[in-house]
Amino acid sequence: MAGTRRRTARGAAVATAVLLGGMIPGAQAASGTQRIDAELAYTCAAPGGEQHPVEVGVTAEVTDSARPGDRLQPEGVTLDVRLPETVLAGVPDAGAATLTAATRLSVAVSQDDRRAGAEWLGSTPEPVTVPGAGGPKLSTTGRVPYVQPTAEGELALDAGALTVELGLRKADGTPADPESIVLECVLDPGRDAALAKIPVAGGDEGGEGEPEPGPTETWPADERDAGAVDGRPEVGTAAKPSAADGVPPCVGDPSAELGMVAYVTGYANVTKLDGATRFPVACARITQGLSQLVPDGEFLHILQDSTVDLEYEGKPQLPPSSGTFLTFGFMPTTATLEMTQIPPAANPDGTREANIKSDLAINLAEGSTKALTVVTLQLMLRLRDVEVNGVPLDVGDNCRTSKPFTLRLEGRMTLKDGVQVGYTLATGGELTGSVTLPPFSGCGAHEDLDSLFTASLSGVPGYVKQTQGAPCAAVSADPTFCTPDFRPTDIPTAAR
Repeated sequence: MAGTRRRTARGAAVATAVLLGGMIPGAQAASGTQRIDAELAYTCAAPGGEQHPVEVGVTAEVTDSARPGDRLQPEGVTLDVRLPETVLAGVPDAGAATLTAATRLSVAVSQDDRRAGAEWLGSTPEPVTVPGAGGPKLSTTGRVPYVQPTAEGELALDAGALTVELGLRKADGTPADPESIVLECVLDPGRDAALAKIPVAGGDEGGEGEPEPGPTETWPADERDAGAVDGRPEVGTAAKPSAADGVPPCVGDPSAELGMVAYVTGYANVTKLDGATRFPVACARITQGLSQLVPDGEFLHILQDSTVDLEYEGKPQLPPSSGTFLTFGFMPTTATLEMTQIPPAANPDGTREANIKSDLAINLAEGSTKALTVVTLQLMLRLRDVEVNGVPLDVGDNCRTSKPFTLRLEGRMTLKDGVQVGYTLATGGELTGSVTLPPFSGCGAHEDLDSLFTASLSGVPGYVKQTQGAPCAAVSADPTFCTPDFRPTDIPTAAR
């Protein structure tokens, strides 16, 4: 199920093992690179049996030479998938307004008669609008497995079968009918499938052997190689995103005993405009409260009040986000949205008001656990850089909601037989809720535009889904969850 996480319990805390910082232990620096720029032709079968011609462009960078034992990491892998209009013609009643794509490209790795296989996975970073005419074009990106030659001889990378899963959504962000289409694709006969050829020479067969991890690297057991089989090239696992990959700084304080930092991202629907806005990855600073044990019949409740503060460039806000909507159902309107948090107030004793309420309920009779976490944020929304049908609209410097509004998010978890499904503050996951925007004020540099934005945006609840990554508790600096400079290793992806 999309958005569902399963984890094995470790005492009271339940967590996901995450590869530190996307590092590839033992990866060798190449003296030069070569660019993969391949055009592939596929025939793809739809669920109903229809056959569709699909063109795919593959771009990436790989080293231009290597030695036995080097780990070769393709970088910047992108698949440009050009679909014919007939793909969606088979589902005329779907009502799809946007598309997403997840791709899986099989890649043959060979040296002479020694062969291995890899899978290059990718996904679209943003939904793509279904065009009014012509076939949709989608680009997927992703991190892919490294390759390690174990002997001399030219190493060849060749494309193979391709799977494309299309996600279909309506204009309001809800699933279309059908929700997805899976295309199974095979290369057209006689077409070139070559991606790259890398000369491998120098050194003893087997290379320098398996290098030891450096002092700041981790090497999970499932990342170690099982050893070469008959001299075949070896294929590793795909690198995880690192905390430096296009996300803002989020550095924890190792002296804060109850402090954690986590990355968050998500979508907010604008109901009146039949659209949704994705907010980029942001930093959340969490201060955990003390736990209270409350017996309740067959349940033992562990209650905890905590505080979260958003942070972006030293301000209590989410990173600015650009959204495009159809105002009045037909006029494309683009704006930059700035969501600023009203920080929780201070209590008389110097503590701060809690805006996270957690209830972990342990069923002593059944040996199961469930949890409810409620996050309540007070926010203000500002609009800037507005364009209507491509023409700038001067809204001034103070176009914002007339008062703060409340965003209430809920995350739920169940734990049975050591398996967790869902969200907790300590492990991350998905939270959902809704928000109702108040009227706008201060809009318009030369004319009063308050009523325009109030009519377009305010008054109707909009669905919100936020995804929190596993937090880093810098005081413990666990390399599973923290980079050496105390940033979270888990960077979540926004889900709708």
